Amino acid sequence: MKSLVLIIVSLLTISSINCEVYFEEKFPDDSWESNWVYSEHPGKEFGKFKLTAGKFYNDPEEDKGLKTSEDARFYALSRKFKPFSNRDKPLVIQFSVKHEQEIDCGGGYLKVFDCKLDQKDMHGESPYEIMFGPDICGPGTKKVHVIFSYKGKNHLIKKDIRCKDDVYTHLYTLVVKPDNTYEVLIDNEKVESGELEADWDFLPPKKIKDPEAKKPEDWDDRATIPDPDDKKPEDWDKPEHIPDPDANKPEDWDDEMDGEWEPPMIDNPEYKGVWAPKQIDNPAYKGAWIHPEIDNPEYTPDANLYKRDELCAVGLDLWQVKSGTIFDNFLFTDDIEVAKERGEQIKKTQEGEKKMKNQQDEAEREKEKAEKPDDEDDEDLDDEAGEASPIEDHDEL
Repeated sequence: MKSLVLIIVSLLTISSINCEVYFEEKFPDDSWESNWVYSEHPGKEFGKFKLTAGKFYNDPEEDKGLKTSEDARFYALSRKFKPFSNRDKPLVIQFSVKHEQEIDCGGGYLKVFDCKLDQKDMHGESPYEIMFGPDICGPGTKKVHVIFSYKGKNHLIKKDIRCKDDVYTHLYTLVVKPDNTYEVLIDNEKVESGELEADWDFLPPKKIKDPEAKKPEDWDDRATIPDPDDKKPEDWDKPEHIPDPDANKPEDWDDEMDGEWEPPMIDNPEYKGVWAPKQIDNPAYKGAWIHPEIDNPEYTPDANLYKRDELCAVGLDLWQVKSGTIFDNFLFTDDIEVAKERGEQIKKTQEGEKKMKNQQDEAEREKEKAEKPDDEDDEDLDDEAGEASPIEDHDEL
Protein backbone atom coordinates (compact mmCIF):
# COMPACT_ATOMS: atom_id res chain seq x y z
CA MET A 1 0.00 0.00 0.00
CA LYS A 2 2.81 2.36 0.93
CA SER A 3 4.58 1.69 -2.35
CA LEU A 4 1.36 2.46 -4.27
CA VAL A 5 1.08 5.82 -2.53
CA LEU A 6 4.68 6.60 -3.42
CA ILE A 7 4.03 5.75 -7.06
CA ILE A 8 0.99 8.03 -7.17
CA VAL A 9 2.91 10.89 -5.52
CA SER A 10 5.76 10.38 -7.98
CA LEU A 11 3.40 10.49 -10.95
CA LEU A 12 1.77 13.68 -9.67
CA THR A 13 5.21 15.22 -9.15
CA ILE A 14 6.31 14.31 -12.68
CA SER A 15 3.04 15.69 -14.05
CA SER A 16 3.48 19.00 -12.25
CA ILE A 17 7.07 19.26 -13.43
CA ASN A 18 6.08 18.67 -17.06
CA CYS A 19 3.32 21.29 -16.94
CA GLU A 20 4.27 24.78 -18.01
CA VAL A 21 3.05 28.32 -17.56
CA TYR A 22 4.09 29.95 -20.83
CA PHE A 23 2.99 33.47 -20.01
CA GLU A 24 1.43 35.22 -17.05
CA GLU A 25 0.68 38.90 -16.49
CA LYS A 26 -1.08 40.44 -13.49
CA PHE A 27 0.17 44.03 -13.92
CA PRO A 28 1.56 44.48 -10.39
CA ASP A 29 3.19 47.83 -11.17
CA ASP A 30 4.21 50.24 -13.92
CA SER A 31 6.76 47.81 -15.36
CA TRP A 32 4.16 46.84 -17.97
CA GLU A 33 5.05 50.04 -19.82
CA SER A 34 8.45 48.63 -20.72
CA ASN A 35 7.11 45.18 -21.66
CA TRP A 36 4.05 46.06 -23.72
CA VAL A 37 4.29 47.94 -27.02
CA TYR A 38 1.77 50.40 -28.44
CA SER A 39 1.04 50.16 -32.14
CA GLU A 40 1.87 53.15 -34.33
CA HIS A 41 -0.06 51.95 -37.35
CA PRO A 42 -1.02 55.01 -39.47
CA GLY A 43 -4.58 56.12 -40.02
CA LYS A 44 -5.91 55.14 -36.60
CA GLU A 45 -6.56 57.32 -33.57
CA PHE A 46 -5.33 55.09 -30.76
CA GLY A 47 -6.25 55.40 -27.10
CA LYS A 48 -4.01 54.83 -24.10
CA PHE A 49 -4.26 52.31 -21.27
CA LYS A 50 -3.71 53.18 -17.63
CA LEU A 51 -2.97 50.96 -14.63
CA THR A 52 -5.78 50.95 -12.07
CA ALA A 53 -8.03 48.72 -9.99
CA GLY A 54 -11.00 50.80 -11.08
CA LYS A 55 -13.73 52.52 -9.11
CA PHE A 56 -14.59 49.46 -7.02
CA TYR A 57 -12.46 46.44 -6.21
CA ASN A 58 -11.59 43.76 -3.69
CA ASP A 59 -7.90 44.61 -3.27
CA PRO A 60 -6.50 47.95 -4.51
CA GLU A 61 -3.17 46.41 -5.51
CA GLU A 62 -4.01 42.85 -6.55
CA ASP A 63 -6.90 43.98 -8.73
CA LYS A 64 -4.92 46.45 -10.81
CA GLY A 65 -5.12 45.95 -14.55
CA LEU A 66 -4.91 47.83 -17.83
CA LYS A 67 -7.88 50.11 -18.33
CA THR A 68 -9.00 51.76 -21.57
CA SER A 69 -9.05 55.48 -20.77
CA GLU A 70 -10.35 57.40 -23.82
CA ASP A 71 -13.77 57.21 -25.45
CA ALA A 72 -14.27 56.45 -29.15
CA ARG A 73 -10.77 55.14 -29.73
CA PHE A 74 -8.97 52.19 -31.23
CA TYR A 75 -6.63 50.37 -28.87
CA ALA A 76 -3.60 48.41 -30.02
CA LEU A 77 -1.16 47.10 -27.43
CA SER A 78 0.85 43.88 -27.46
CA ARG A 79 3.52 41.92 -25.65
CA LYS A 80 5.83 39.17 -26.87
CA PHE A 81 6.94 36.17 -24.83
CA LYS A 82 9.06 33.07 -25.30
CA PRO A 83 7.64 31.12 -28.27
CA PHE A 84 5.91 27.82 -27.56
CA SER A 85 3.80 25.18 -29.29
CA ASN A 86 0.91 23.23 -27.84
CA ARG A 87 1.85 20.08 -29.75
CA ASP A 88 0.53 17.04 -27.83
CA LYS A 89 -0.52 19.26 -24.92
CA PRO A 90 -3.60 21.16 -23.78
CA LEU A 91 -3.59 24.88 -24.44
CA VAL A 92 -5.23 27.13 -21.87
CA ILE A 93 -5.76 30.83 -22.63
CA GLN A 94 -7.25 32.78 -19.74
CA PHE A 95 -7.76 36.42 -18.79
CA SER A 96 -10.21 38.66 -16.96
CA VAL A 97 -12.37 41.50 -18.25
CA LYS A 98 -14.17 44.13 -16.20
CA HIS A 99 -16.58 46.42 -18.06
CA GLU A 100 -17.12 48.78 -15.14
CA GLN A 101 -18.21 51.58 -17.50
CA GLU A 102 -21.42 49.68 -18.40
CA ILE A 103 -20.08 49.21 -21.92
CA ASP A 104 -22.45 49.92 -24.79
CA CYS A 105 -20.24 49.00 -27.74
CA GLY A 106 -16.69 47.71 -27.68
CA GLY A 107 -14.38 44.73 -27.71
CA GLY A 108 -13.07 42.89 -24.68
CA TYR A 109 -11.12 40.15 -26.44
CA LEU A 110 -7.47 39.35 -26.99
CA LYS A 111 -5.53 38.06 -29.97
CA VAL A 112 -2.66 35.57 -29.92
CA PHE A 113 0.04 35.88 -32.59
CA ASP A 114 3.08 34.03 -33.85
CA CYS A 115 6.53 35.63 -33.83
CA LYS A 116 6.04 37.43 -37.14
CA LEU A 117 3.90 40.11 -35.49
CA ASP A 118 5.25 43.62 -36.03
CA GLN A 119 4.15 45.11 -32.73
CA LYS A 120 4.52 48.73 -33.79
CA ASP A 121 2.35 48.07 -36.83
CA MET A 122 -0.30 45.85 -35.21
CA HIS A 123 -3.79 46.61 -36.55
CA GLY A 124 -7.09 44.96 -37.34
CA GLU A 125 -5.75 43.11 -40.39
CA SER A 126 -2.62 41.74 -38.73
CA PRO A 127 -2.68 37.92 -39.06
CA TYR A 128 -3.30 36.15 -35.78
CA GLU A 129 -3.54 32.56 -34.56
CA ILE A 130 -6.41 32.85 -32.05
CA MET A 131 -8.92 35.52 -31.12
CA PHE A 132 -10.84 34.96 -27.90
CA GLY A 133 -13.03 36.94 -25.55
CA PRO A 134 -16.20 39.00 -25.18
CA ASP A 135 -17.59 41.50 -27.65
CA ILE A 136 -20.55 43.77 -26.93
CA CYS A 137 -22.37 46.23 -29.17
CA GLY A 138 -25.93 47.17 -28.31
CA PRO A 139 -28.54 44.63 -27.22
CA GLY A 140 -27.97 42.43 -30.28
CA THR A 141 -24.28 41.59 -29.87
CA LYS A 142 -23.19 40.09 -26.56
CA LYS A 143 -21.00 37.19 -27.55
CA VAL A 144 -17.77 35.40 -26.81
CA HIS A 145 -15.58 35.23 -29.90
CA VAL A 146 -13.59 32.05 -30.50
CA ILE A 147 -11.74 32.38 -33.80
CA PHE A 148 -8.91 30.21 -35.06
CA SER A 149 -6.66 30.78 -38.05
CA TYR A 150 -6.35 27.68 -40.25
CA LYS A 151 -4.37 27.58 -43.47
CA GLY A 152 -4.35 31.36 -43.69
CA LYS A 153 -8.07 31.89 -43.10
CA ASN A 154 -9.89 32.95 -39.93
CA HIS A 155 -12.70 30.62 -38.86
CA LEU A 156 -15.46 31.70 -36.46
CA ILE A 157 -17.16 29.28 -34.10
CA LYS A 158 -20.57 28.24 -35.36
CA LYS A 159 -22.15 28.37 -31.90
CA ASP A 160 -23.43 31.46 -30.10
CA ILE A 161 -21.76 31.90 -26.70
CA ARG A 162 -23.19 34.74 -24.60
CA CYS A 163 -20.75 36.86 -22.62
CA LYS A 164 -21.26 38.67 -19.33
CA ASP A 165 -22.46 42.26 -19.67
CA ASP A 166 -22.45 43.56 -16.09
CA VAL A 167 -19.87 45.84 -14.45
CA TYR A 168 -17.89 43.24 -12.49
CA THR A 169 -14.74 41.24 -13.25
CA HIS A 170 -15.27 38.03 -15.19
CA LEU A 171 -12.75 35.36 -16.13
CA TYR A 172 -12.75 33.95 -19.67
CA THR A 173 -11.00 30.63 -20.32
CA LEU A 174 -10.40 28.75 -23.56
CA VAL A 175 -9.12 25.16 -23.35
CA VAL A 176 -7.97 23.40 -26.53
CA LYS A 177 -7.05 19.73 -26.16
CA PRO A 178 -4.86 17.42 -28.29
CA ASP A 179 -7.88 15.21 -29.06
CA ASN A 180 -9.32 18.12 -31.08
CA THR A 181 -11.91 19.07 -28.47
CA TYR A 182 -12.36 22.39 -26.70
CA GLU A 183 -14.08 24.06 -23.76
CA VAL A 184 -15.04 27.67 -23.06
CA LEU A 185 -15.45 28.66 -19.42
CA ILE A 186 -16.66 31.86 -17.81
CA ASP A 187 -15.79 32.28 -14.12
CA ASN A 188 -14.59 28.67 -14.04
CA GLU A 189 -18.00 27.40 -15.23
CA LYS A 190 -18.18 25.58 -18.57
CA VAL A 191 -20.50 27.39 -20.96
CA GLU A 192 -19.64 25.56 -24.20
CA SER A 193 -17.66 22.58 -25.45
CA GLY A 194 -17.41 20.24 -28.38
CA GLU A 195 -15.24 19.10 -31.26
CA LEU A 196 -13.14 21.50 -33.29
CA GLU A 197 -14.06 19.88 -36.60
CA ALA A 198 -17.79 20.01 -35.84
CA ASP A 199 -17.99 23.57 -34.51
CA TRP A 200 -15.71 25.33 -37.02
CA ASP A 201 -15.57 25.07 -40.81
CA PHE A 202 -11.89 24.16 -40.92
CA LEU A 203 -12.44 21.26 -43.30
CA PRO A 204 -14.79 20.56 -46.20
CA PRO A 205 -17.77 18.33 -45.31
CA LYS A 206 -17.11 14.60 -45.15
CA LYS A 207 -20.09 13.87 -47.38
CA ILE A 208 -21.52 15.73 -50.37
CA LYS A 209 -24.56 15.20 -52.55
CA ASP A 210 -23.83 12.79 -55.40
CA PRO A 211 -23.58 15.04 -58.49
CA GLU A 212 -24.54 12.07 -60.68
CA ALA A 213 -27.76 11.31 -58.81
CA LYS A 214 -31.01 12.87 -60.01
CA LYS A 215 -34.56 12.50 -58.86
CA PRO A 216 -36.43 10.03 -61.15
CA GLU A 217 -38.90 11.73 -63.45
CA ASP A 218 -41.74 9.55 -62.19
CA TRP A 219 -40.97 10.25 -58.53
CA ASP A 220 -44.09 11.72 -56.95
CA ASP A 221 -43.27 13.57 -53.71
CA ARG A 222 -46.70 15.17 -53.28
CA ALA A 223 -48.21 13.89 -50.03
CA THR A 224 -51.67 15.07 -51.04
CA ILE A 225 -53.37 15.92 -54.33
CA PRO A 226 -56.61 17.69 -55.32
CA ASP A 227 -59.59 15.34 -55.23
CA PRO A 228 -60.45 14.71 -58.90
CA ASP A 229 -64.07 13.93 -57.95
CA ASP A 230 -64.61 17.19 -56.11
CA LYS A 231 -66.71 19.67 -58.10
CA LYS A 232 -67.28 23.37 -57.59
CA PRO A 233 -70.86 24.12 -56.48
CA GLU A 234 -72.94 25.98 -59.07
CA ASP A 235 -73.72 28.83 -56.66
CA TRP A 236 -70.08 29.28 -55.58
CA ASP A 237 -69.01 32.21 -57.73
CA LYS A 238 -70.01 35.45 -56.08
CA PRO A 239 -68.29 38.83 -56.49
CA GLU A 240 -65.96 39.84 -53.67
CA HIS A 241 -67.42 43.37 -53.51
CA ILE A 242 -70.90 44.69 -54.24
CA PRO A 243 -72.48 48.17 -54.34
CA ASP A 244 -73.71 49.26 -50.91
CA PRO A 245 -77.50 48.78 -51.09
CA ASP A 246 -78.05 51.30 -48.28
CA ALA A 247 -76.10 54.08 -49.97
CA ASN A 248 -78.07 56.98 -51.46
CA LYS A 249 -77.05 59.57 -53.94
CA PRO A 250 -76.36 62.86 -52.13
CA GLU A 251 -78.98 65.54 -52.72
CA ASP A 252 -76.38 68.05 -53.87
CA TRP A 253 -74.86 65.65 -56.40
CA ASP A 254 -74.71 67.22 -59.87
CA ASP A 255 -74.30 64.62 -62.63
CA GLU A 256 -73.04 67.22 -65.08
CA MET A 257 -70.48 68.57 -62.64
CA ASP A 258 -69.65 65.47 -60.58
CA GLY A 259 -70.18 62.74 -63.14
CA GLU A 260 -72.48 59.76 -62.92
CA TRP A 261 -72.99 58.80 -59.28
CA GLU A 262 -72.08 55.29 -58.24
CA PRO A 263 -72.69 53.80 -54.79
CA PRO A 264 -69.59 52.85 -52.79
CA MET A 265 -68.54 49.19 -52.79
CA ILE A 266 -68.72 46.98 -49.70
CA ASP A 267 -67.61 43.42 -48.93
CA ASN A 268 -70.04 40.86 -50.28
CA PRO A 269 -71.30 38.71 -47.37
CA GLU A 270 -72.02 35.90 -49.85
CA TYR A 271 -68.47 35.86 -51.25
CA LYS A 272 -66.85 32.46 -50.60
CA GLY A 273 -63.38 33.08 -51.92
CA VAL A 274 -61.50 31.25 -54.63
CA TRP A 275 -62.74 27.69 -54.92
CA ALA A 276 -60.27 24.85 -54.76
CA PRO A 277 -60.93 21.12 -54.65
CA LYS A 278 -60.31 19.43 -51.33
CA GLN A 279 -57.04 17.56 -50.82
CA ILE A 280 -56.81 13.78 -50.52
CA ASP A 281 -53.92 11.40 -49.85
CA ASN A 282 -51.86 10.83 -52.97
CA PRO A 283 -51.94 7.11 -53.80
CA ALA A 284 -48.74 7.52 -55.86
CA TYR A 285 -46.81 9.28 -53.08
CA LYS A 286 -43.30 7.86 -52.63
CA GLY A 287 -42.12 10.17 -49.88
CA ALA A 288 -39.60 13.00 -49.98
CA TRP A 289 -36.76 12.20 -52.34
CA ILE A 290 -33.44 12.20 -50.50
CA HIS A 291 -30.44 13.12 -52.54
CA PRO A 292 -27.89 10.33 -51.99
CA GLU A 293 -24.50 11.37 -50.64
CA ILE A 294 -20.99 10.23 -51.43
CA ASP A 295 -17.63 10.70 -49.76
CA ASN A 296 -16.29 14.16 -50.51
CA PRO A 297 -13.08 13.73 -52.54
CA GLU A 298 -11.87 17.11 -51.21
CA TYR A 299 -12.16 16.05 -47.58
CA THR A 300 -9.01 15.05 -45.74
CA PRO A 301 -9.09 14.53 -41.95
CA ASP A 302 -6.65 16.52 -39.86
CA ALA A 303 -5.69 15.17 -36.46
CA ASN A 304 -3.79 18.39 -35.71
CA LEU A 305 -6.57 20.96 -35.91
CA TYR A 306 -5.80 21.87 -32.30
CA LYS A 307 -2.09 22.47 -32.85
CA ARG A 308 -0.42 25.86 -33.03
CA ASP A 309 3.19 25.53 -34.17
CA GLU A 310 4.25 28.85 -32.68
CA LEU A 311 2.60 31.22 -30.23
CA CYS A 312 4.72 34.21 -29.40
CA ALA A 313 2.65 37.33 -28.59
CA VAL A 314 -0.62 38.53 -27.12
CA GLY A 315 -2.38 41.71 -28.17
CA LEU A 316 -5.35 43.89 -27.31
CA ASP A 317 -6.62 45.12 -30.67
CA LEU A 318 -9.94 46.81 -29.95
CA TRP A 319 -12.43 49.56 -30.66
CA GLN A 320 -14.43 51.06 -27.81
CA VAL A 321 -17.12 53.73 -27.90
CA LYS A 322 -17.16 54.15 -24.12
CA SER A 323 -13.87 53.46 -22.35
CA GLY A 324 -13.37 51.92 -18.94
CA THR A 325 -12.69 48.20 -19.52
CA ILE A 326 -10.00 46.66 -17.30
CA PHE A 327 -7.94 43.69 -18.57
CA ASP A 328 -6.02 41.54 -16.10
CA ASN A 329 -4.94 38.04 -15.04
CA PHE A 330 -3.47 36.88 -18.36
CA LEU A 331 -2.44 33.22 -18.25
CA PHE A 332 -1.22 30.90 -21.02
CA THR A 333 -0.45 27.39 -19.81
CA ASP A 334 -0.85 23.69 -20.52
CA ASP A 335 -2.03 23.04 -16.97
CA ILE A 336 -5.82 23.06 -16.73
CA GLU A 337 -5.76 22.69 -12.95
CA VAL A 338 -3.50 25.70 -12.48
CA ALA A 339 -5.93 27.77 -14.54
CA LYS A 340 -8.84 26.57 -12.41
CA GLU A 341 -7.00 27.49 -9.21
CA ARG A 342 -6.39 31.01 -10.58
CA GLY A 343 -10.04 31.15 -11.49
CA GLU A 344 -11.22 30.49 -7.97
CA GLN A 345 -9.51 33.70 -6.89
CA ILE A 346 -11.79 35.68 -9.19
CA LYS A 347 -14.79 34.77 -7.04
CA LYS A 348 -13.25 36.66 -4.11
CA THR A 349 -12.60 39.60 -6.41
CA GLN A 350 -16.24 39.65 -7.48
CA GLU A 351 -17.49 39.49 -3.90
CA GLY A 352 -15.28 42.42 -2.90
CA GLU A 353 -16.31 44.45 -5.94
CA LYS A 354 -20.02 43.94 -5.30
CA LYS A 355 -19.65 44.83 -1.63
CA MET A 356 -17.73 48.03 -2.40
CA LYS A 357 -20.07 49.06 -5.22
CA ASN A 358 -23.14 48.51 -3.04
CA GLN A 359 -21.58 50.74 -0.39
CA GLN A 360 -20.83 53.40 -3.01
CA ASP A 361 -24.35 53.23 -4.41
CA GLU A 362 -25.87 53.51 -0.95
CA ALA A 363 -23.64 56.49 -0.11
CA GLU A 364 -24.69 58.17 -3.36
CA ARG A 365 -28.37 57.66 -2.56
CA GLU A 366 -27.89 59.14 0.90
CA LYS A 367 -26.05 62.10 -0.58
CA GLU A 368 -28.81 62.78 -3.09
CA LYS A 369 -31.39 62.50 -0.34
CA ALA A 370 -29.48 64.95 1.86
CA GLU A 371 -29.05 67.43 -0.98
CA LYS A 372 -32.72 67.34 -1.95
CA PRO A 373 -34.20 70.86 -1.45
CA ASP A 374 -36.88 71.30 1.21
CA ASP A 375 -39.25 72.88 -1.32
CA GLU A 376 -39.26 69.59 -3.27
CA ASP A 377 -40.55 67.89 -0.13
CA ASP A 378 -43.25 70.60 0.14
CA GLU A 379 -44.18 70.06 -3.51
CA ASP A 380 -44.50 66.34 -2.86
CA LEU A 381 -46.88 67.09 0.02
CA ASP A 382 -48.87 69.49 -2.19
CA ASP A 383 -49.10 66.82 -4.87
CA GLU A 384 -50.40 64.32 -2.35
CA ALA A 385 -52.97 66.82 -1.12
CA GLY A 386 -54.00 67.62 -4.68
CA GLU A 387 -54.45 63.97 -5.47
CA ALA A 388 -56.69 63.57 -2.40
CA SER A 389 -59.11 66.46 -3.23
CA PRO A 390 -61.10 64.73 -6.01
CA ILE A 391 -61.84 61.88 -3.60
CA GLU A 392 -63.20 64.38 -1.07
CA ASP A 393 -65.41 65.96 -3.72
CA HIS A 394 -66.64 62.50 -4.72
CA ASP A 395 -67.41 61.70 -1.06
CA GLU A 396 -69.51 64.86 -0.82
CA LEU A 397 -71.52 63.77 -3.80
